[in-house]
Parts: sequence; C-alpha cells; structure tokens
Amino acid sequence: MTNQGLAMRGHVHGTKDAKRVAIGSSVGAVIETYDFIGFGTAAALYFGTAFFPSDNAVTGTLAAFATLGVGFAARPLGGILGGHLGDRLGRKPVLVASLVLMGLSTFAIGLLPTFAQAGMLAPALLVLIRIIQGLAFGAEWGGAILMSYEHAPWKKKGKYTGIVQAGFPVGLLLANIVFLYSVNLDGDWAWRVPFLASLLLVFVGLLIRSKVPESPVFEEVKSSGSISRSPIIEVVRDDWRNILRGIGLRVAETAGYAVSITYMISYLHDSELADKTQTLVALCIAAAIGIFATMFWGSLTDRIGRRPLYLASTAFAVLFGIPMFLLVNTGLFVLVIATVVISYAVCQNSLAGVQGAWFPELFQAKTRSSGASLAYQISAMVSGFTPFITTLLFVAFGWVGPALLFSLYGAIGLWAALVTRETWGKTERQLADEAEHATPAHTIEA
Repeated sequence: MTNQGLAMRGHVHGTKDAKRVAIGSSVGAVIETYDFIGFGTAAALYFGTAFFPSDNAVTGTLAAFATLGVGFAARPLGGILGGHLGDRLGRKPVLVASLVLMGLSTFAIGLLPTFAQAGMLAPALLVLIRIIQGLAFGAEWGGAILMSYEHAPWKKKGKYTGIVQAGFPVGLLLANIVFLYSVNLDGDWAWRVPFLASLLLVFVGLLIRSKVPESPVFEEVKSSGSISRSPIIEVVRDDWRNILRGIGLRVAETAGYAVSITYMISYLHDSELADKTQTLVALCIAAAIGIFATMFWGSLTDRIGRRPLYLASTAFAVLFGIPMFLLVNTGLFVLVIATVVISYAVCQNSLAGVQGAWFPELFQAKTRSSGASLAYQISAMVSGFTPFITTLLFVAFGWVGPALLFSLYGAIGLWAALVTRETWGKTERQLADEAEHATPAHTIEA
C-alpha cells in the first residue's frame, strides 16, 4: 500500500461534513431497512394468509417467502443501475432517488387489496411492488456507504461507515416496534399500518439528505477527467475477483440473517415456541443492542484491521448453527431472546460493521460505487430465497436442516475472508499516522 493508494480514500483528516454525511446516510438506511425488512416480518406473520391463502399453512408461508425473495433477486439490478449512476453522476443523486422510490412503493403495499378482495390480482401486485422495492434498495447501499466513507478521516473509516450500517438495526427496531403495536389492531390493519406509516419517515429522510454534500472523492475523480464511461463493464473486467470475494463475504452476513432472523420468526411461531408478541419483543431487543454493536464492530476494525474480525465472526457462525436451534427449542423465552441477540448482534452486526469500510477499499475510486454495489447486492439473490429454501429443509430434515445451512453460510464467509486481502493492516495504519501528522487539519477543505 502506498500513500497514493491511501489518497483515493479522501482527505487524511476527512471533511468538515463527515459526521453530518454519516448521519444523513444512516437516516436513509433506517428508512430503507424499515421498508424492506418490514416486508420480511409481514411475510412471516401475515402475508401467507392475506395474499396466499391455503389449507396448508406451510404452503402459504412458502409462497410469502418466495415473494420476499423476488425483492432480493431485483437488488443486483438496482445495484448495477445505482452503481453506474453513482460512478457517472455522483453519489448524492442516487441516494435521493432510491429513497423516494422505496418510500412510495412501501406506502403502496399498505393500500393493496388482499386475495379475498381481488383474487390473483392481489399477489401479482404484491410481487410487482416487491420488485420495485428491490431495485430501490439495491441502489441505496452503495451510495450511502461511499458518501460516508469518502468524507471520513482515514483512521476512522470503520467508525463512520459503522454509523451508516447501524441505520439498518435502527430500521429493524422501528419496523418491529410498529408491528408490535399493530399486532393488536383488527384484521388487515395489523400489517397495513406499518407500511402506510413509512411515508412519514420518507419526508424526514428527504429533508436530511437534500442537505448532504457530494463526495469529495467523486469530485476529485470528476475534476481529473477520470470518470469511467462504462464503470460496470470496467470493474467486472478488471476486478471480478474482488466482486466474487465480496459476494462470499456478504453471503455469510445477509443469508445468515435470513436463516437466524427472517426464517426464525416463522419457525418460532409455527412451532409454538413463542407467540407473535414474544417474537417481536425478542427482535426489538436484538435490534436495539445491534445499533450499538454495529458501531462498535466498525470502530474496532479501525484498530485491528478489517480481516481479523471477519475471520473470527464467521468462524463463530460455523459453530453456532446447531446450538442456535437447540437453545430456542427449549421454548424458554429468556433463551429465545439470548439466541436472537447473539444471532443478530454478533453473527450479523459484526460482519456488517466490517463491510462498510472493507468493501469500498477493495475497488478503485472511479469504479468503487459499481464494484462495491455489485459485490454487496448479488449475494442478495442467495439470501432472498433462503427463507424459502430453509422452509423446505425443515420439512425434509427438521430443524437440523436450517441449522446446517446457517453453518454453511458461515463457512462460505470464512473462506472468502481467507482469500481477501487486508486493506487496513499495520502498514496502512502506519502510513495513515505519518500522513496525519504531516498534514495540518486546517487543510481539509483544500
């Protein structure tokens, strides 16, 4: 690593807007997650009955989870589009557009007719809106992370991107609090209210994001005339290995979440290990802890590097698959809470805390948005259909099937971490120390 390589990370001291950008990006992540993850909760608890009625409860759940997966399948396309525009036009326009698209599509879900009211038109509309959600969410992450990353000081990239990543557990917490309240409402209002309420969050997010300045690294690339005409093609041609590594890294986190949280909601309910209220309470506790856990893990990578934490976390996930289900199978609510907290705050949040800084550092500045978005979103296709696959595994093998699948995802992440280079090791941290002392802080804006 050279000083020139570090320079493409922005100013050594960061910009004066670094904190405001991180918070603004995080607010967007909160809203996007509230909208997208809220769908997963609704799919596990309500959509099987509302949109896919069947005499067999498992059949309805499978259909609802398949619809959930459609949105994840659309995310790579959103990542391609958002990454291309982010490298061509800037990070900020993508942030605003994705937020508007996600907010309006989520609000529309709250207005949909059910199968009893409109027949097959109802699930067809649900699938269409879910695809739009996937496109918006796919475009969101790359812009939000890069804005924060490229404004942040060199030695605090993990901390600032950790703030953005913490927006996801905040969104999860808000979504489940609303569902916890709405579970007592009559009929379809139990799932409609959370989606209709998202419109208020969108207004707040747009107000904050409209004041966020463009990335200084993008402005530097733009002023130097280095903007790529076809960033997607260029990054796939020149950096396909890092894209594949990123996919492997991401699968452990997002697909692991699909087993340990999204599917677990359905498993606890269908197996009568916890009722809806208890399940949502456990999720709320895990999400609240996850907010601080994500920021902690991100900051920790600034001190020890990105790779060591990923290796430790994925190794733990490999070992945790079987114990995770053994703990919840006791039916003891305190152990259900403990299991959900460990699954989320350790297995998921630790990996998310690393990705915010590690993924951008794997790619050149001129194709960074495209490369990071591709690596991040392609894995969503695996995670999106994981609850569906996990349900089939449970039917065939009982709880052991989902448990081993969780461990398998951890093993994929462990392998990917082993073959991915460290981007913030001792050499990089030493160079950053030297650059920080050699560059006065008052030259930030220069």
